[in-house]
Amino acid sequence: MNDTIAAISTSLGVGAISIIRVSGDDSIKIVNTIFKGQNLNLVDSHTIHYGHIVENEKIIDEVLVSVMRKPKTFTTEDVVEINCHGGITTTNKVLELLLMNGCRLAEPGEFTKRAFLNGRIDLLEAEAIGDLINSKSEKARIIAINQMQGKTSNMIRILRKKILEVLANIEVNIDYPEYEDILVMTNDIILPKIKEIENDIKEILNNSENGKIIKEGIKTIIIGRPNVGKSSLLNNLLDEEKAIVTDIAGTTRDIVEGQILIDGILLNLIDTAGIRKTDDIVEKIGVEKSYNLIEKANLIIYMLNNNEEINNEDIEILNKIKNKNYIVIINKMDLDNNLNIDKLSSLIDQNNIIMMCINKNIGIDRLKEKIKNMFNLEKLETEDYNFLTNARSISILKETLILISNIYISIEKNIPIDMVEIDIKKVWELLGEIIGETYQDELINQLFSQFCLGK
Repeated sequence: MNDTIAAISTSLGVGAISIIRVSGDDSIKIVNTIFKGQNLNLVDSHTIHYGHIVENEKIIDEVLVSVMRKPKTFTTEDVVEINCHGGITTTNKVLELLLMNGCRLAEPGEFTKRAFLNGRIDLLEAEAIGDLINSKSEKARIIAINQMQGKTSNMIRILRKKILEVLANIEVNIDYPEYEDILVMTNDIILPKIKEIENDIKEILNNSENGKIIKEGIKTIIIGRPNVGKSSLLNNLLDEEKAIVTDIAGTTRDIVEGQILIDGILLNLIDTAGIRKTDDIVEKIGVEKSYNLIEKANLIIYMLNNNEEINNEDIEILNKIKNKNYIVIINKMDLDNNLNIDKLSSLIDQNNIIMMCINKNIGIDRLKEKIKNMFNLEKLETEDYNFLTNARSISILKETLILISNIYISIEKNIPIDMVEIDIKKVWELLGEIIGETYQDELINQLFSQFCLGK
């Protein structure tokens, strides 16, 4: 953290401008050695200066240089940003000069990592920066902005404060038992306080499921026998010929993917190989992939043909998906009916059945409406956007609930209060890991390595 780092912060390619970012104690001095213009060592903070980047008086590019002195910068270190003309050769040359004059090439996410380690942002805010860069919908952008502004972190801090008050009272009881005017912290007094904390955690977790949907989208797989119209449905929803459609069974042998937005929520669509018994090795691999995706999907669309009877394989799959989020589509309603609707209704919830004729664009709007209702997408429009959205934070919250269960068991068994305190303190520490109040170096290194260079 004592050296000066540099990296290209914009996408490398042909464009109007490229930005190269430099951060560290020597950033202004190093940039000044290759800058021909005003002496950057003498300029005021947060000012922009016109000039040229030079190599031995040879002009490399015409640039604007922004100088920002610590501590009021992203990393809380001296930061310089060089705005040069976009282009791979020019941008790389300017970066090369910086490295030759004392900078080190920044690791992925190192600028954000320094901002975190220097106390400029917490861990949730740091992760939100990556989420903002990768957001694919307006709602995902709003969630990332809220996290960057610390609104989500405040929820965790309030929770930790509640736990800290319980811990402080326990410590007073242990350290100063002779005081008669203090509240004696018994298990009976702790129980309702722990219950309140547990309810707060569960509420955050429930809301986080919505946040995860907004951030990552709804992973939706389309499954069924060959030639039931899976690829036609995918193409219709995407409004493009993404998947090959023929009358030949087994045309789709591998997964085909696409994305659409429904009420601002991303629907990650996956068209799978038709499920049937086959001796074709390639097709068999595709069928196995279809089965594996059932376990990972947020939504399963199972398609049947109106003119085909339900077979044992259909029944097996319907039983497999009935405890998940599913929609059953009966396609080709323009053909003669050979499918026993009553038999189908006895196997699954009739409200999850949609009649369609995809080739005639009948039933598509009803399908979209069903998805909206199933995931409360209209409700998400008006909900508070202070969600936890990353797997790391959600996993930690779930771990705290396990610890709280242990606390209940200890209280029921009348375990001494100082022993119960151990698990309460662990909950406090785990919540600290979410915002980075407590952390391990390995976690931090792994987390920021997922960022792009220059961020």
